[in-house]
Amino acid sequence: METKKRIKIVLFLFWQFTWGFLQSFAGAVLFLCYRKNRHFLFHGAILTEWNHDLSVSLGAFLFVSDRFYTITPGLTKELEFERLAVHEYGHSIQSLVLGPLYLLVIGLPSAVWANVPYFERKRKEQKKSYYVFLPERSANRLGTKVTGRANPSSPVEDRKA
Repeated sequence: METKKRIKIVLFLFWQFTWGFLQSFAGAVLFLCYRKNRHFLFHGAILTEWNHDLSVSLGAFLFVSDRFYTITPGLTKELEFERLAVHEYGHSIQSLVLGPLYLLVIGLPSAVWANVPYFERKRKEQKKSYYVFLPERSANRLGTKVTGRANPSSPVEDRKA
C-alpha cells in the first residue's frame, strides 16, 4: 500500500476514534461480537459482512448486510453489496463531520426511518425510496463523492464500473 493511502487511513481512523468516539466505540463492541465474520478495509473503514436484514455504520465500523431479497435488474449480488458499502461509508463520513452529534442527528433519525412501521408503510404506499430521507440521501452522495463508486440510488449503468 502506498504511503499517501496509509496516511489517509491512519487519519481517518484517528479522527473516528477521537471526534467520533461514541459511535466508533459502539462499532468496536459490535465488531467484537461478530469477530468470526468476514472483515476487510473499505476506504479506511473496517467493514464487516453480516447476515442481518439491515446495514449500519458506527464510526470506523461498517456492518453491511449480505441478505438480498431482490437484486436490482442489471446488478449482481456483489454490486448490490458494494453499493450498500458505499452508502454506509457515506454515513461514516457524516460521523467524521458531526462527531459526537452523529448518533443524535443521523443515527437515531435513520433508525426510526428504517424501522418504524408507520414510515415503512408510508414509503410503500407512496412508492418512495428509503434513500429519499435527507440523512440517507446525504450518505449516498458523500459515499459516492469520496469513494468514486456508485450508491444505491445511482442508475444501473453507472454502477457497473
